[in-house]
Amino acid sequence: MENKIKEIVNCANQSYSKWRKQDIEHRITYLKALKNNLLANKEHYASLMTKDMNKPLIQAIGEVEKCGKLIDYYIDHGKEILKGRTIATEWSEVYVVNDPLGVILGVMPWNFPFWQVFRFAVPTLLAGNTVIVKHASNVPLSAEALENCFKVEGFEQVYFNVTIPGKEVNSLIESPYIKGVSLTGSEAAGSSVAKKAGELIKPVVLELGGSNAFIVCQDANLAKVIPVAVNARFQNTGQSCIAGKRFLVHNALKEQFIEQFQLEVSKLKRGDLFDKNTTIGLMAREDLAIELESIMKASISQGARLVFGGHREGSWFEPTLLAEVTPEMEAFRQETFGPLAVVVGFDTLEEAIQLSNDSRFGLGVSIFSEDVDLLRSRVSDFEDGAVFINEMVISDPRVPFGGNKFSGIGREMSEEGLLAFVNKKSVIIK
Repeated sequence: MENKIKEIVNCANQSYSKWRKQDIEHRITYLKALKNNLLANKEHYASLMTKDMNKPLIQAIGEVEKCGKLIDYYIDHGKEILKGRTIATEWSEVYVVNDPLGVILGVMPWNFPFWQVFRFAVPTLLAGNTVIVKHASNVPLSAEALENCFKVEGFEQVYFNVTIPGKEVNSLIESPYIKGVSLTGSEAAGSSVAKKAGELIKPVVLELGGSNAFIVCQDANLAKVIPVAVNARFQNTGQSCIAGKRFLVHNALKEQFIEQFQLEVSKLKRGDLFDKNTTIGLMAREDLAIELESIMKASISQGARLVFGGHREGSWFEPTLLAEVTPEMEAFRQETFGPLAVVVGFDTLEEAIQLSNDSRFGLGVSIFSEDVDLLRSRVSDFEDGAVFINEMVISDPRVPFGGNKFSGIGREMSEEGLLAFVNKKSVIIK
C-alpha cells in the first residue's frame, strides 16, 4: 500500500481504539447528528449524485431521504439488538455480548452512491467499528461529500475515504488492521474479494448481481400490476440489482401485459435531469449502455422480438421491451443492468417457478396473484434471498437484505446488518 493509504488505515485503527469504548448512547447521539447533516443538505447531495451518474434529481432526493429513514431505524432499535442475550444453563450466569471487530472496509458501487454506503456504514459504526470506504471511481463528488457528511462535529472521525483502483483492493484487505469487508458490486469483484478474505480468514458480506423474476399469474389484476412492473424495471434507469428484469407472464395475459406495459412506459419523462418532472435518465456511462445494447442485439439475433425501444445514443438507452424471449437467450441469462425488460410466457405456476430459478442469481422475486395462500405455500420453492408477494422487490432498513447463489453472501440491514461485523462473545460464570 502507498504511504497515504497506510496513514488512513492507521488513523482508522487509532480512532477505533477510542470509538469502541464509547457507550451505545454516545454512538446513537452521533447518528442523530449525522442525520441532521444529511437532511440539512439533501438537495445539495442529490445534485452531486445527478452530476456523478446521471440520476434524475427527484430520485436522488428520494435516495437521500431513504438514508435518513435507515438512520432512524438504528436509532430506534440498535440498542436492543446489540445488548446481547442471556442463556439459562447449570452455570450461575451465561450471556452473549456483541463486541466490535475493528476497521471494516466497504467497497461500494456507483448506482446508489449514498444509499449503498449508508446501509453499510451506519450499522457498522453503531456496532463500534470504524469504516474505510473505497467508492466507485465514477462517483467522485459523492465520495467526497459522504466523507464530509460523516465528519460530525464534536465526535471522533470514524469514517474514512480511500481513492484507489479496484485492482488494489486486495492489497488493502491484507492490512492486519482491516478486520472485515463488505462489497456491493460485480460477481468478478465479489469473487476476488471473497478469495482474498478467505485466505486471511476475514468475514465478508457480498451483495452482487441480480436477475429478478417478476411473475404475473393468470388471476393477477393487471391494472394494479402494470404500474408496479414499470417502476420495478425502470427505477434508477434500470440500474439496480433488485430491479425486475425477467417478466414471467401467464400466456393468457401476456399480450394484454405487453400492450399495457408499453402504454405505461410511454408516460416516463425524459429531459433535464435537474428538472423534478424527469423520471428516466441516462445510463451512468456510455460503455454500460453499449454493453446493454450488445445483449439486446444478441437476443434479437437469437429470435427475440423487439416490441418497442431499442435505440441508443451515447449513454442514453431508450426504455426497451423484448418479447418471445427464451431461457437460452442472452437477455434471459445475463443481468441486464439498464432499461431493458424481457417478457417470457408460462402456463403453470410450476413452470413459472422453474423459470424463475433458472438463473445463476438469487436475489429476489416478485409474484402477483389473488391467491396469496397458494403463493405463501410455495415460498420455499424459490431460490432467492427474498420473496415479495404482490409487491416489487425493495430494500427496507427493517428487513434483512441479501441474496443466494451468485447474488452474494450474508445480509445487510435489520438485525443481521447490525451484527454482521461483531464478535458474538460467550461469557460463562461458574
